[in-house]
Amino acid sequence: MKKFLKLSLIIFLIHFIFFNFNSCQKPMGTNIRTFNGPYTGEYLNRIAFPIGGIGAGMFCLEGTGALSHFSLRHKPQVFNEPLTFSTLTIKGEKNVAKVLEGPVPSWKVFGAPGTGNGAGGTSYGLPHFDHASFLARFPFGTITLQDDEIPLQVEVSGWSPFIPGDADNSSLPVGALEFTFKNPTNSSIEALYTFNARNFMKIEIPSEWGGQFHSGDSIASIRNGFILSQAGLPEAPHYQGDCAVFVDDYSAIVDHCWFRGGWWDAVTILWKHIQEMQPRKTPVQSGSVSGASIFVPFHLKPGESRTIRLQFAWYVPCSNLRTGPTLADEKECPPGSNCSCGTQYYSPWYTSRFNTVQDVAEYWRMNYPDLRQKSALFRDTFYESTLPPEVLEAVAANLTILKSPTVMRQKDGKLWCWEGCHDQSGCCHGSCTHVWNYAQAICHLFPALERSLRETEYFVSQDTTGHQNFRSSLPIRPTDHQFHAATDGQLGGIMKVYREWRIAGDTNWLKKFWPKVKESMNYCIQTWDPEEKGIIEEPHHNTYDIEFWGPDPLCTSFYLGALSAFIKMSTEMGEDATRYSSLLEKGKNFLENELYNGDYFYQIIKWEGLKAPNPVAASAISFGGSYSPEALEILQKEGPKYQYGTGCLSDGVLGFWIAQMCGLGEIGDVPKVKNHLKAVHRYNLKKDLSDHVNPQRPAYAIGKEGGLLLCTWPKGGELSLPFVYSNEVWTGIEYQVASHLMLEGLVEEGLDIVRTCRARYDGRIRNPFNEYECGHWYARAMSSYGLLEGLTGVRYDAVEKALYIDSKVGNDFKTFLATATGFGLVGMRSGKPFVEMKMGDLDVEKILVSGKEVK
Repeated sequence: MKKFLKLSLIIFLIHFIFFNFNSCQKPMGTNIRTFNGPYTGEYLNRIAFPIGGIGAGMFCLEGTGALSHFSLRHKPQVFNEPLTFSTLTIKGEKNVAKVLEGPVPSWKVFGAPGTGNGAGGTSYGLPHFDHASFLARFPFGTITLQDDEIPLQVEVSGWSPFIPGDADNSSLPVGALEFTFKNPTNSSIEALYTFNARNFMKIEIPSEWGGQFHSGDSIASIRNGFILSQAGLPEAPHYQGDCAVFVDDYSAIVDHCWFRGGWWDAVTILWKHIQEMQPRKTPVQSGSVSGASIFVPFHLKPGESRTIRLQFAWYVPCSNLRTGPTLADEKECPPGSNCSCGTQYYSPWYTSRFNTVQDVAEYWRMNYPDLRQKSALFRDTFYESTLPPEVLEAVAANLTILKSPTVMRQKDGKLWCWEGCHDQSGCCHGSCTHVWNYAQAICHLFPALERSLRETEYFVSQDTTGHQNFRSSLPIRPTDHQFHAATDGQLGGIMKVYREWRIAGDTNWLKKFWPKVKESMNYCIQTWDPEEKGIIEEPHHNTYDIEFWGPDPLCTSFYLGALSAFIKMSTEMGEDATRYSSLLEKGKNFLENELYNGDYFYQIIKWEGLKAPNPVAASAISFGGSYSPEALEILQKEGPKYQYGTGCLSDGVLGFWIAQMCGLGEIGDVPKVKNHLKAVHRYNLKKDLSDHVNPQRPAYAIGKEGGLLLCTWPKGGELSLPFVYSNEVWTGIEYQVASHLMLEGLVEEGLDIVRTCRARYDGRIRNPFNEYECGHWYARAMSSYGLLEGLTGVRYDAVEKALYIDSKVGNDFKTFLATATGFGLVGMRSGKPFVEMKMGDLDVEKILVSGKEVK
């Protein structure tokens, strides 16, 4: 036994050294972790890997094996770490019992919520394994645990279904942990596995309702497990919630009621049962119960292994979630009244398919093997790609956003999304069009869900004039039109209608949308280009939450992209597009000659001679606020607040990138666009921000970390009050710029940005699976999915039934491809294209490599 323990420790140390001294990242002096490799030691500190369904809620598997971030009630609860833990006990002369987690990260011991009183009510003080490593292979996260006192090889794998093209099974309110134990010794081993949890569904209900305190929590039974429950009230149906926890072992023993007493009696007695390998079996008790446990005794012969499957299924049918204005003809639900769940307030998609948590649990139990096999097939296909590891890491890490509370799916199946998440609530409501422009994952992985966003934008949030409210209401319903339309959001939407048509190949779908698209296009021209110069000139609201005044390349590139898409769709609809073609040509000419300084594109600030009122009057409907006497002085000298003028804007040609992502090809002058991107890399990418001044939101990149600044002024002319986020670093723009650089053949420059970005998210300070901006799991970061096309040029056009390849990584590669009909691998072998569908099929009538058809 001692020889085995020494050998296992040596193997672990070799594993640790190999993965820690073969690296290319250096964000803070020395970084010794390999991209897309395991996380160990201090790199485990902040890992929290989301597990759950699309719009269904989640919990997180931490790098050590702990469970946290329990967010099952249609809102984020970032610091919700209830007492839940698994254990392993080995029978011997003296039994050895350990929590199935690595060492507790130091930041949790002091400084985290509750630690000022000693972190009571946690499992931190129980024995843990000495060593842990974490490997992400989305949607699976796998932890390897090692301890000198434990003679078993231990692996914990957490996952939830994620199957491209199967939105419903990918939206289930479920998750699982698989605990695999292998006996490498020459002796048989007796062991005990347990899972233990306080009732984390319990809510303390205020006594004002009904005049007395009413908790309504309970713990019920389910086969091989238990159900943690909280009852609702007539006045508060959203308090209702259930979570079933069960194993796949009929020998399981369930304690439905922890020892009842004061102080820490329950866990004290529980640990004695664990340590002494004496499972406690108690039936369901009436009234409030603090917690429950599952015990699974097992025996392993030499060389034998055993996997215990722990499954979670939850059901929270109602919420008190409602955003957006209540219109005059809409009945409002007064506070405290009994309102219909799902009508006045958000109700999740899964309630349209399941009636109870037992229904969810049974479906999860019966379909587990199939769902696992298909999710694993996606995992294996994605990671079979030969693209650089930093790219695979960036793309996969941000797919976790789809499992986070950022994404909602209401009862009728339509998506509705936040921009990101505050600690306790969603952040910035309404599937915000100017943020979700950047996200490129859902349209390929779940095209029908992406099309539901277009349906809301055009048929619910757009009025008869063509004005789109860029923030849709929840539940999805008509909204008001009192604020600016978002220039980039609305014009980007036109390109995305084109994209959805080409991905699905459904021309009837396009015909349904066409009248609304025309309304939108004409509104954009009338509002921002009333003189039909082909440029966006009137003040225009955009993703920086302010209005740019005068022509600028960011929004003009969107305009030209939208015009290009509109012209192509007009041709398909058999309509004349002469007017729009003229605008496109005039706009390109102006952009390339008047807004280009030989190095990059820039803004001409213009606030006089426009149809809009002056900036002081216009500030009444602007997030920028009114003009103080000091601001008026700046106005006279420099123009309106919050512009960028001669600055080099990182996403200054964003519209051209989105056009390529949508299958529209190159629109701007390629050498000039390429020069702009080179300038962004040269001027805006900083490898050390120690001397950088950021009075805005500095936590995204700080100190000796690197990052791509949103804007710099390399040729002078920096404004006194540039646009409000100018000094910040956003991962969504880093990936967008990197992808665009790659599309233009500047691969190393693109990878340079990706590496710099991911180096900040290595687990030491930030969670690698939570790239944040205005909130956790920020949607813009799904621009990372565009890196796949950036490197390979691979896309499928279902209208033409054509596969496009334009490789920037040579003639031997393979990459993941998801389409409306399946997913698989696409690539080149010795210069010859190939397609290997792993699920579904792909109707390919022609393949084009670098623009030339291959016979």
